[in-house]
Amino acid sequence: MNQSLRRMEYAVRGEVVNRAEQIQKELKSRDHTYPFDEIIFTNIGNPQALGQKPMTFFRQVLALTDLPPASGVDHPDVAKLFPADAIARAKELHTMMGGMGTGAYTGSQGVAGICNQVADYITARDNGHVSDPSNIFLTNGASAGIQMVLTAAIASSDDAVMMPIPQYPIYSALTELLGAKQVGYALDEANGWSVTAETLRSQHAKATADGVTKVKALVVINPGNPTGQIIDRDVLLDICHFCADEGIVLLADEVYQRNVYTDATPFVSTKEVVCDNNVENLALASFHSTSKGLIGECGRRGGYMELHGFNPEVQAEILKLASSGLCSGVAGQVMTSLMVRPPAVGDESYESHEAEEAAIFSSLQRRSRMLIDGLNAIDGINCTDTYGAMYVFPEIDMPAKAVEHAAAEGTTVDSVYAISLLNRTGICVVPASGFGQAQGRAGFRTTFLPNEGQMKDAIGLFELHHNEFWSKWG
Repeated sequence: MNQSLRRMEYAVRGEVVNRAEQIQKELKSRDHTYPFDEIIFTNIGNPQALGQKPMTFFRQVLALTDLPPASGVDHPDVAKLFPADAIARAKELHTMMGGMGTGAYTGSQGVAGICNQVADYITARDNGHVSDPSNIFLTNGASAGIQMVLTAAIASSDDAVMMPIPQYPIYSALTELLGAKQVGYALDEANGWSVTAETLRSQHAKATADGVTKVKALVVINPGNPTGQIIDRDVLLDICHFCADEGIVLLADEVYQRNVYTDATPFVSTKEVVCDNNVENLALASFHSTSKGLIGECGRRGGYMELHGFNPEVQAEILKLASSGLCSGVAGQVMTSLMVRPPAVGDESYESHEAEEAAIFSSLQRRSRMLIDGLNAIDGINCTDTYGAMYVFPEIDMPAKAVEHAAAEGTTVDSVYAISLLNRTGICVVPASGFGQAQGRAGFRTTFLPNEGQMKDAIGLFELHHNEFWSKWG
């Protein structure tokens, strides 16, 4: 079989999660011996699985869009069950889909009317820099778009992708699967997980000296995953100039652009920086998703990719690749339409929708602060402030004997720690080694998505386990 597939790893659903799912089955037995009754899956950003409620307006429109008009938008009693703006939006979507409904294929780039809405959203977000709908691809989450661009870019086993360390492991996994090399550029934990142009250039030069034929793409994740930093304009501009100078395709993963919990460093899109500064000769692919933000509709698999500055012939080949998958899921396309065009001022659902979003955002902000402060209060755990996304990435002091034990077992010490945490508390985290980290560092990534009561309890369990782990190995 494909040996690249065998070598591919995807840590957020790896060894620890497999063990958690096994324990979850055992917990159904009355005679289990675990000191807990449920698994708390904090290994992945899956908001609704951890109790976040769906947005009412979005689900109303989805329901009406899925229903045939006669039993939905055109039913004589529909106004008794749904608000007028939800009915109007569903009718509009039915029209955009040519009356074929959500069960039929769409165009390969997605429903044209929804691509127009995405382009309008990007134009408004990016200070009036116009987005062309022909450059928009509606995708099954951000991951499908990322895979399309990397598939197009990687031409040989000597090609490479530059990615941040730590990074979200979809990038290392796809790079491995496509048979290319990985070139990491280190984020500086002591300086809020920042990166400099000097770091990028030195890593690029080292890769070239080591025999990499061509660095084809560079990944920037903003806000960061797993690190939660927000990249400011000047750093983004340095990254853009570096990629333009070296002929490198820039992949801007911006799926957490709504998850920013500080006013000090607002989110700025890479596309806006490119256009504001007239950066030339840069191929930029940007990604957004309905899975994250304040929506959390992971199972809908909605998202979009925007291409900017791509050679038309290359873009035509990416369209051919998209066409081979016929189209992205239509429910996800509808959700993407709703993400970029929520209820407007004056609409019947506007105030209730804004209140739902505000409640989710303020709770995420509180939980972020609660978890960072709680972990930092535990002796031997250091957690850099998180201002974006939905994760923390603490560094853990590990006993020397635990490090030696892990080496003897052929694993990493943070994997040993994560399995121990799971067995003792039922909390499922991802070892930091699955994301990449500085040599000698150990830690884990966890979300702050459990509700505030669970979060308070979890902090106590983190401390209990950490102290017991040191008692055993220290």
